[in-house]
Amino acid sequence: MPTSLARRLRPDTERYPAPAARVVQLAPLTVLIAVPTLDVGAADAGAFELVRILAQAGHKPIVVSCGGRLVADVTAAGAEFIALDMASTNPIVILRNAAVLARLVRARGCDVLHAHGRAPAWSGYLATRFTGVPFLTSWYKGFREQNFFKRLYNSIMVRGDHVIAASEQIAELINDRYATPWDRISVLPGSIDFERFDPAAVSRERVEAVQRSWGVKHDTKVILVVGRILRRKSHHVVVRAVARLKEMGLKDFLCVFVGEDHGRSHYTGELWDLVLATDTVDVIRMTSGNPPIDLPAAYAAAAVAISAAKQPEGMQRAILEAQAMACPVVVADLGAGPEVVLAPPTVPEDRMTGLRFAADDDAALAAALLRLFSMPEPARRAIGARGRDWVFGHFNAPAIAEQTLALYARVTRRDKSA
Repeated sequence: MPTSLARRLRPDTERYPAPAARVVQLAPLTVLIAVPTLDVGAADAGAFELVRILAQAGHKPIVVSCGGRLVADVTAAGAEFIALDMASTNPIVILRNAAVLARLVRARGCDVLHAHGRAPAWSGYLATRFTGVPFLTSWYKGFREQNFFKRLYNSIMVRGDHVIAASEQIAELINDRYATPWDRISVLPGSIDFERFDPAAVSRERVEAVQRSWGVKHDTKVILVVGRILRRKSHHVVVRAVARLKEMGLKDFLCVFVGEDHGRSHYTGELWDLVLATDTVDVIRMTSGNPPIDLPAAYAAAAVAISAAKQPEGMQRAILEAQAMACPVVVADLGAGPEVVLAPPTVPEDRMTGLRFAADDDAALAAALLRLFSMPEPARRAIGARGRDWVFGHFNAPAIAEQTLALYARVTRRDKSA
């Protein structure tokens, strides 16, 4: 285990060759990007980031999706947007979409089809069998495989020419489940907007505005949970941990959930039932994110950001953004890999950027939070500072763009500077 963990914290040049130390110059490409929605999910953000990388390098991205709040951003970044129900899992719709994508590939002269998500991947795979263009997939989280049919549905993500994993944790999951050769897997995490998520750029007025919206005072310890309200993210574990903190006598703290459930589940209602049952109404706030919250200010106002996800979540953008804002983090051991958060025993305590706890264990989460809150303020600030340095060094946009373009050069064999 120590050897494996140490390997995860450094570049693996055998399995994931680093791009050459030069700007990759690709002959102009037309890339068809298929993604279920353009809203708040990891795939949505990943597709948008790919659009920016390609457009800024002089390529032509075309995005096919149901749409969402990111459509305006995608078109402003230089992509053509085509509305199509790419989120449907209906086999008839998937087949119809495959025919549409094949026509688009031929009509627009597309060089690559890149799918972000399983439903569009099935359509994209069929379209590329008809047209012969390279087929890429991006895998952002650890999909559950509770039966044969689910495993078959998920397997489309490894049937293309190359698989892009959002983290090494996801890459290892892909290899373990499907024995996908390492030379067909690349780890390409998303980048963080360091201009937006910069502690020095967030004014005291912005922080105070967020605190007022939560109804808290300056000295209240805020436990921040950012992300969609989904069962796999284990918000219920956080509620139970908060109840334990209250029972232990912790004072002046508040847990804030910032996320949406899109009205597709009863999970939010179950959470409120749990809040009432545990008598934690006074120390828990739930915000829908509508209107959108000032996230940089929210991280600046928080004492800690946490993720209790009980399955691999890949990049965990919210946790990376929190670290970029020098906010200490606490994560479940199954939800985020050691390349996302540096924590003991993987690293010495003087290098840690946060703490880990056993997934689905509210007592362990409560203990981790108590440990963090009991630290002297300089120690907590040091953890936050190390977190920002770590994220800045490993998730910056130029490096991710270079790696992405190097992969496209490899897949299309159209690197004109080679």
